[in-house]
Amino acid sequence: MAVTEAARPKLASRLRTGSALLGPAFVAAIAYVDPGNVAANISAGARYGYLLVWVIVVANLMAVLVQYLSAKLGLVTGTSLPEALRARLSPAARLAYWLQAEVVAIATDLAEVVGGAIALNLLFDLPLVAGGLITGAVSLTLLAVQDRGGQRTFERVVTGLLLVIAIGFLASLFVEPPSPSGTLGGLVPRFDGSGSILIAAAMLGATVMPHAVYLHSGLVRDRHGRADAGSRRRLLRATRADVGLAMLLAGAVNLGMLLLAATNLQGQTGVDSIEGAHGAVAQALGPGIALMFAIGLLASGLASTSVGAYAGAMIMQGLLHKRIPLILRRLVTLTPAIVVLALGADPSTALVVSQVVLSFGIPFALVPLIRLTADRDLMGIDANRRSTTIAASLIAVVIIALNLVLIYLTITG
Repeated sequence: MAVTEAARPKLASRLRTGSALLGPAFVAAIAYVDPGNVAANISAGARYGYLLVWVIVVANLMAVLVQYLSAKLGLVTGTSLPEALRARLSPAARLAYWLQAEVVAIATDLAEVVGGAIALNLLFDLPLVAGGLITGAVSLTLLAVQDRGGQRTFERVVTGLLLVIAIGFLASLFVEPPSPSGTLGGLVPRFDGSGSILIAAAMLGATVMPHAVYLHSGLVRDRHGRADAGSRRRLLRATRADVGLAMLLAGAVNLGMLLLAATNLQGQTGVDSIEGAHGAVAQALGPGIALMFAIGLLASGLASTSVGAYAGAMIMQGLLHKRIPLILRRLVTLTPAIVVLALGADPSTALVVSQVVLSFGIPFALVPLIRLTADRDLMGIDANRRSTTIAASLIAVVIIALNLVLIYLTITG
């Protein structure tokens, strides 16, 4: 039906109002396209071709539900997930919970700083340690934007970097399109040996990330506060749109990474590392596409490490009610990454292993989130429907089961 002249100003006003409510999910989405994703997805495509396309699709669908539940918790209760946990845990349990979250934060920073260092090495031939230090320093600058310019300014900067990441990793698909039949065949769930299970776990750990689950509730709380009954319906609709659009973009980028490797790198030797993949992309698709690949990786590292540090500070404040200086906080999680680089560890292997570590932290964020958002005493009429709780519980079961398989594979070699 055509829009009348009288209705157009109202429609434009609604669109402007709706777009103004978008943003928190795009910050959380940076966690879904960090350098760990690049390493895991490139490795998956280079080793197994289109086999694990279904993992990205399933992980992204999981992410949509998980991030919406996190955002809903912040919007309905006016508290972040760490704050809600603190109110229900004993002092000793809070400390233990924070320690595991801190290990996850260190693993997160490892992936992000190493990725930024690799990108700077590819672009400017900088030593990895120097690149890691520069990545950490730039992340402090981005956090200063949030501190001085406010959350909205930070959201705009991070969303801009997200678009740079998308362009950097999707450009190759227009030069060398992937096989439609191969892509469709990859939607059939299956594995090919224990190696593919390990890569699938790394992909899952790189997609549904614990710190993004904690962070999103706080971002929505800081943006909207505790929504009253009159505005809650509108804000929840806007939140669903925010999450849907952000996860669609992040999912497209992740799928693009895997298709890039499956189309151009499968069967080649030495291409399951980011450096090797970059060199092979330059040879197959030209230096222009390789440059965009490196720029996308750099934007990924810079944005994700600042978002990770932001999440770490929010988790500490929520669970322990303690703040530490930003520089000290940054050094705590940055130091292990710099040590790994200084010891000469293979950076791409470090990235993939960090994602597996992250997958073990997911249940500690996801299980309480499901229980809290299903609690009618806490959420009132906005508590999860039974079908939502069942779907979210199945996601948690799948993730935990995959982690148990990984432990078994590790023990048995």
